[in-house]
Amino acid sequence: MISTVLVANRGEIACRIFRTCAALGIRTVAVHSDADAGALHTRVADTTVRLPGAAPADTYLRGDLIVKAALAAGADAVHPGYGFLSENPGFARAVLDAGLTWIGPPPDAIEAMASKTRAKRLMGLSPLDEAAVTDADLPVLVKAAAGGGGRGMRIVRHLHQLQAALEAARTEAASAFGDGEVFVEPYLEHGRHVEVQILADTHGTVWPLGTRDCSLQRRHQKVIEEAPAPALPDALIQELHALAVRAARAVSYVGAGTVEFLVADGRAHFLEMNTRLQVEHPVTEEVFGLDLVAEQIRVAEGHALDTTPPPARGHAIEARLYAEDPAHDWAPQTGTLHHLAVPAGVRLDTGYSDGDPIGVHYDPMLAKVVAHAPTRAEAVRKLAGALERAAIHGPVTNRDLLVRSLRHEEFTAARADTGFYDRHLPELTAPAPDAHAPLAAALADAHGRSRFGGWRNVPSQPQVKRYAMAGEEHEVHYRHTRQGLTADGVRIVHADAHRVVLEADGVQRTYEVARYGDQVHVGATRLTALPRFPDPAAQLAPGSLLAPMPGTVVRIAEGLTEGAAVEAGRPLIWLEAMKMQHQITAPVTGTLTALHAEAGQQVEPGMLLAVVQETSS
Repeated sequence: MISTVLVANRGEIACRIFRTCAALGIRTVAVHSDADAGALHTRVADTTVRLPGAAPADTYLRGDLIVKAALAAGADAVHPGYGFLSENPGFARAVLDAGLTWIGPPPDAIEAMASKTRAKRLMGLSPLDEAAVTDADLPVLVKAAAGGGGRGMRIVRHLHQLQAALEAARTEAASAFGDGEVFVEPYLEHGRHVEVQILADTHGTVWPLGTRDCSLQRRHQKVIEEAPAPALPDALIQELHALAVRAARAVSYVGAGTVEFLVADGRAHFLEMNTRLQVEHPVTEEVFGLDLVAEQIRVAEGHALDTTPPPARGHAIEARLYAEDPAHDWAPQTGTLHHLAVPAGVRLDTGYSDGDPIGVHYDPMLAKVVAHAPTRAEAVRKLAGALERAAIHGPVTNRDLLVRSLRHEEFTAARADTGFYDRHLPELTAPAPDAHAPLAAALADAHGRSRFGGWRNVPSQPQVKRYAMAGEEHEVHYRHTRQGLTADGVRIVHADAHRVVLEADGVQRTYEVARYGDQVHVGATRLTALPRFPDPAAQLAPGSLLAPMPGTVVRIAEGLTEGAAVEAGRPLIWLEAMKMQHQITAPVTGTLTALHAEAGQQVEPGMLLAVVQETSS
């Protein structure tokens, strides 16, 4: 029997595994980088071990240090979670060689399936020869052979872009997984990403646990997932189950895993097998009433599964909440997560608690929010409503995008595919702020700073406050009168430092207000308080390129120097943050009049990188 588990991972997955272990009476050990020294997963574990450094290559990708930590802490088992070393057969062997129990599939099975190229050959498929790709093969997808999560992937639509895509994918894959191997395969424009969760024991039983649809993706990383996959014919579901079981049996698989497919024109195209637990596993748990982590532990202890899995019930849907700005190339955001809370009735899996910092070293996912209901329509409505009412105070997130996606007609009708955001991102990210949010912020601030009162018998100048909201500045006017605070066109029913009730056109709305320095949250709207009189010295020259997030300058365009002519849209600077590369492009056609960025430089949000002066017409 397993008594102590070390989780070779971080964030929400480590916290989720620790919860299951605690329920089973199993002690837990957390490993952490210096950047994660105070992270939530270290606070909920029974024991912690430091991995010196911050970069994944120095910490969570160091299997030797993790095995050493397990032995030092007295653990008798290791759970890899997902990401990092979870699909590394060498790490699995090192755990077993140290006399520890590996809560995962056999190393040989990982080796056979963790490389997507080997997995395809095992299933009778072959990648394209990158040297032989022609225009007739386009579009193609460049894909990392190891790992997952959308890293090391690039769509190529023009042949001249192939080599650059291969190089960028190799660099990103090596950084994220320690393996720079990539391959090329055909890209299906309008396919659905459908997968089958499997669970296998050491006695020959393999459970296909239904289907999941994970078609809504950004940068090839899943955003919304659901189980079961909607609107699939029964015959196709049975085929998917059979193919998943076939893949598992082909490598004598043990434990939890996922077989992924692209479904197009009623056919299933094998993509890969993930030899680990998936981020989206909670939707399967909710539908089948299982704890997959507990089942993984039971399988690792040698217990047999029942002959058949439990029956499925209802529908579950999960949204990944990210600290990122979808309207600006999904730029990751950093800062402090001041407060995160969702309404009762939905599941929240997170690696953060109030006041935790969101750093630059790891994936910007804050939480997974999961809803379960008897029908798909009810589950979708439940999740959208919970996200809309959630309190998320901190950096910009993708919350509004998630709510709009869930309510989009194409999604509610189960017609969405992997091109959903390519088609609809502008409409899903168009600003739609609450026009009265700045007034609510100003009134709450007036009370919070004890400035309420001081009315005069003669008319006085209105109080003025300025806020940035959805990329625009808003000026608010209100007055102190004998009747209290007043504002034109709106009746102020109630106002205090945390709650404001306004009435406009006979309709009353209540606003919950929270302020953290200059950052103000009014319900689901995020604002920034601005000084009444802007500092002229802070004005930037037109064409200034600012760092959109903290990160590292990994590349400057070849031959780029001050005085160079550039065309609008040309990539000038490459930043790497949270394991992803981001391009800074020329905003206009003109001349590069200043270049402050250097390869290897660490930058902070808002730092001036370059200036492009537009060519006069």
